Amino acid sequence: MTKKAGRLRSIETFQKLERISEGNAPAFPASNCAEDEPLDLTSLVQQPIQVVRDSSKTLRMKKFRAQLLHAWLVRTFPPCRAGDIGGGKGLLSYMLIQDGWKATVIDPFDQPLPDKYKDIASDQRVKIPAEARVPRLAAEFRMEQAADFDVLIGMHAHACNAAIIDAAAAYGCGFVIFPCCVIDEPFFPRLGVQWIEALADYAVWKGLEIFPFRLNFKGQNIGLCHKKGTWGY
Repeated sequence: MTKKAGRLRSIETFQKLERISEGNAPAFPASNCAEDEPLDLTSLVQQPIQVVRDSSKTLRMKKFRAQLLHAWLVRTFPPCRAGDIGGGKGLLSYMLIQDGWKATVIDPFDQPLPDKYKDIASDQRVKIPAEARVPRLAAEFRMEQAADFDVLIGMHAHACNAAIIDAAAAYGCGFVIFPCCVIDEPFFPRLGVQWIEALADYAVWKGLEIFPFRLNFKGQNIGLCHKKGTWGY
């Protein structure tokens, strides 16, 4: 796929997600898959969505995904309890904690924090103290863990996206996800439907208000966010 074709596909996907979040997506025919069941979207027609500047024509960063997501999170949510699902080394959680959040990494693989990272706002290297730690749950994500968090975060969290949506619907928390592959997920998108579109439909079917947004990094850089929960949003 050429760069131009990739940009056009990204723009088309984002527009489809906006239509889904606005309640203007077509209802799917009934089937045994939850994502294909008819959607009652009449109550969501007037739902506001967040309009995010299209960065697809600007130079995308090759890395710094955690820093970009951190900056977006602190602008979008007040400090709260965050479950960083598939959080790896814990850099995102570490930065959130510095901003007054209570963040916990949920990842079956226990990894040490990096010793430094780049602050993209100041263009300076920041050293992480050797004694620094972030709270961790060395386990795979389970829906009941959502009871302890206000927002669930999944940045390319393998096999966890549908479970995060289920948990948000069951426990009233928010979520921010960047879906990647569909491997080990409980359902697959229909032919001709992208995985992120299927997840957006699934979230709306679950009764959750969502909006898409985009961050300026290479790869799958479109996220889905649900803010409204029992904690005041």
